[in-house]
Parts: sequence; C-alpha cells; structure tokens
Amino acid sequence: MPDRINVTKSFLPPRQEYEQMLARIWDSEWLTNNGPLLVELEQKLQQKLDLPYLAITGNGTIAIQLAIKALNLSGEIITTPFSYCATTTSILWENLKPVFVDINREDLNINADLVENVITEKTTAILATHVYGNPCNVEKLEAIGKKYGLKIIYDAAHAFGVEYKGRSLLAYGDVSTCSFHATKVFHTVEGGCVVCHDPELYGTIRLMRSFGHVQDEYFLPGVNGKNSEFHAAMGLVNLGHLDAIIAGRKQVFALYDEMLNWDRLHKPTEKASDLVYNYAYYPVVLPDVATTLQVLEALKQENIYPRRYFYPTLNTLKYVPVQYDCPVSEDISPRVISLPLYPDLDHAIVRKIARIINEHI
Repeated sequence: MPDRINVTKSFLPPRQEYEQMLARIWDSEWLTNNGPLLVELEQKLQQKLDLPYLAITGNGTIAIQLAIKALNLSGEIITTPFSYCATTTSILWENLKPVFVDINREDLNINADLVENVITEKTTAILATHVYGNPCNVEKLEAIGKKYGLKIIYDAAHAFGVEYKGRSLLAYGDVSTCSFHATKVFHTVEGGCVVCHDPELYGTIRLMRSFGHVQDEYFLPGVNGKNSEFHAAMGLVNLGHLDAIIAGRKQVFALYDEMLNWDRLHKPTEKASDLVYNYAYYPVVLPDVATTLQVLEALKQENIYPRRYFYPTLNTLKYVPVQYDCPVSEDISPRVISLPLYPDLDHAIVRKIARIINEHI
C-alpha cells in the first residue's frame, strides 16, 4: 500500500531554522503573554500585508468571536451556508442568530444580490467568507453595509497572501479574520489574526484577547485569545518560506488544471483580473452525489484522501435554530471535494489522482 496522501500536508521548515528560533525563547525565558517573538511576528505581518491594525490570536475561531464581541454586535448576523462550521458556530457562541443567504454558483461565495432581502431591524452585521481564498463581492457588500449601517466581517481563513486590487484581501471590511492553523498556506501550528482599521477598535480587540486587563488594571471582560512564543517562532520561520510555498502549490494547481476532464467537472472561478492568488485549495464540483462518492471510494482504494469541503451546508446543521433554504449551497455541498494540494506533492501522484477522477466521471 502506498503512503497515505491526505488533502494537505503541513509545511515544516528545516528543523535547524526552528531550533535556532527556539534558542531565543530559552534565552529570554519568556514563553507566552505577548512575548518578543510574538511582537516581532505581529510587526512583520503588519509590514508585509500593509495592515497596521493586525492582532495575532490563538486560533482563527477566537478571532471571529473577538470580532463579533469587539464590534458589540447583537440580534442577527447575515452569513453564508458554505463555509467551515466555525463561521456559524462563532455567531451562535456569541448568542446571536445566523441568517443564511445562498451562494453564487460561480465562485461559491455569498450571493451579495440576495443580502438586502433578509435585512431586518435586528440585523447588525454581515459575516461572509472568502471561500477558498476567492474574494467576495466586496464592493457590493461594502455598499450594503453603508446603506443600512451594518458592520462587514470577512472570514478570511483561506485568504492569507491573496491580494485584490493591489491590497491584501484582509484589508476589506470593517474587520477581517484569518486562520494560521497548521493546514493553511501560512501557519503558526495553531493561530490566527484579527484585522481592523480603527485604532480604538484595535485597542479593544487587544484587550479582549488578553483577559481585558493590562497588569493590574482591568478594563473589560476578556478571554484568553493569546498565542505563545513557540507558535510565533514557527510563524517567523515559515514566513521566510512563504513565496516558495505558494510557488510550489501553484505548480500542483496548474497540473490539475491541465489533467482533469473539464467536460464533466467544474471548479469555482477566480477573479482573473486584479487578483494575486495563494493557491490554498483545489476544489472540484462533480456531476452528482453518486459520482462524488464513487470517486472518493476509488481514491481511497489508492490510499488517497481528498476532503468534502465544505460539507454539509451549514444551514442544515441540527443545532441551527432557524432553517433557511439555500438551494445552490445545498446542491453544491454534497458534490464538492478538495483535492490533495501541498508544495512537495509528487507530480506523478497528481497525475494519478486526475486519472482516477477522469475514469470515474
């Protein structure tokens, strides 16, 4: 049996580079609580992305929760059914009601043309996901937010390194959140960040992520949303490899493009102009559910494990208090799979995956 091929493989830098960074932790004896490596990583990310109000967090989920809490939202948040469950559960965790709006068939992002139909007097925000790192219709969502006085939050977990119209995709909206989980293009093992554009809001987010106090002065009820020096060390090392990581992923991406049978498959379209992409995922939508399951089984027989991502559509989760019809998401979700994609994935394996898929569709 060949080695297992998963949907992704976490990037590990040369061990010596990480160990050299760890030596700085032993020298400082500062393990967490906004240590020097964390501060350095935060500053480097702010400079690289040209985002001065970026705060690193313990993970991407707490980043969304901090955004909701810091914006003092209440009532209803309009959101997408096609995302990872954390997008919805963060809303529920903060005791707000998710209101689902269906997605576009082309890019699988929230359909901005449908958003105004569900706005009520209880609506306080829109929480949209840049699915697979492809930008939402940020222009239209911004206009809706201004028209109705709504905050715009972007779950940009997939969007690190993506640029749209000359700016980091994290620069859009009132707040954007990102994940630095081990499976992401850039990772700190566990981690994330919150980005905003207002210094007062930034100060609130930084307080909230650290229990709401500075030394013995308490300002507000906060949580433990911090990250450690060990995670920051991984981020600092990995940041130096980011360009090579994206370049390697791009090669795999291009090979899938070349090899797959596009008469029977389709994938979300990227905004070709004004977009610098990060090649975070390679999703394909199969013709029907039966074919999807057949392809998954055929790949499994070869020890290859893509992922049904995103499945199920979030509007169908049993713990969601109100059900909403989202026919496009309900149609796409059971037949979309993300194929294995990482920089050092053997191109022979990519060809094999494509051949198996083509044979079963």
